[in-house]
Amino acid sequence: MEPVSARSGTQEFLLSAVPCFVGIDGANAQRDSALRPSGERWAVPNDASGVTSLVDRLEARHPPRMVLEATGGLERAVTSAVATAGLPVGVANPRQVRDGARATGPLATTDALDARALAHCAAVIRPPPRPLPAAQTQERRALLGRRQPLSGRRTAAQHRLAGTSARLTQARAAPRTWLHAGIATLDAESETMLRASPLWRDHDALVQRAPGLGPVWARTLVRALPALGTRTRPQRAALVGVAPRHGDRGTLRGRRTLWGGRAPGRTVFSLGTLVATRDNPQRTVFDERLLAAGKVNKVALTACIPPLLTMRNALLTHRTPWQPQEVQN
Repeated sequence: MEPVSARSGTQEFLLSAVPCFVGIDGANAQRDSALRPSGERWAVPNDASGVTSLVDRLEARHPPRMVLEATGGLERAVTSAVATAGLPVGVANPRQVRDGARATGPLATTDALDARALAHCAAVIRPPPRPLPAAQTQERRALLGRRQPLSGRRTAAQHRLAGTSARLTQARAAPRTWLHAGIATLDAESETMLRASPLWRDHDALVQRAPGLGPVWARTLVRALPALGTRTRPQRAALVGVAPRHGDRGTLRGRRTLWGGRAPGRTVFSLGTLVATRDNPQRTVFDERLLAAGKVNKVALTACIPPLLTMRNALLTHRTPWQPQEVQN
């Protein structure tokens, strides 16, 4: 389809009066953009000049919604530039965008087709725009994102060391030394940034006063799940990935499964809950009661996560230190 700029003045005026929804697909070389319903498409280089040209072009359109997909960080430069310009932009889950494209028929995937699918998502689903995080928040998340793979590699190295012969023990232990040093450096940088912010320092002190909640647990959740304090109890459980999903169909009744949520927060929550069931008296009693009722250990541990979510949310919402009494309904 020919671009709008090549059409007559009357047609261009009529198209400009129609709300246009924009989808932007990001790649290493270029960024493809598509408009709906006009069908116009264009591409700009994936560099600073290309992002500036894209923002200028979008500002002239005044779109009611723009959608990008999360692509491992490639979308951050455009999202930041567009949000700074005051345009409504949202970041969608790539799986959901791909499912929507399949539902409409096209199975092929190219940059242009992906941009068109994102524009369709912007017009039909209209994901809400999210506020741009502060620069310090982005730096803290970057440190957390770097720490997580290092921690996983250190755990894997520890497991491999258990079955290693004495001849290879020293060689196997060398990567663990480097990983220990890297994680310690990241923790020191994170601690410095935390202490520089009174708000984050206050959050950290409030959460860590509860028995069983250590520094890694508290700081990971504050950075990976900052929206916990603004969600309801079912929404918090769904955000972490511990909300029971119904699967009743046919003769299958009563079975619930867990699915979705943010994996980094769920992993840290699971480990923190395991510690809390040993050190927090209230969580210990609740876990033992579930085990006595015949629940599997993993099921009982997962059931202890929502109360910890509620407790963490109450600590930060009401700014009240943890109290050892049980709350009576």
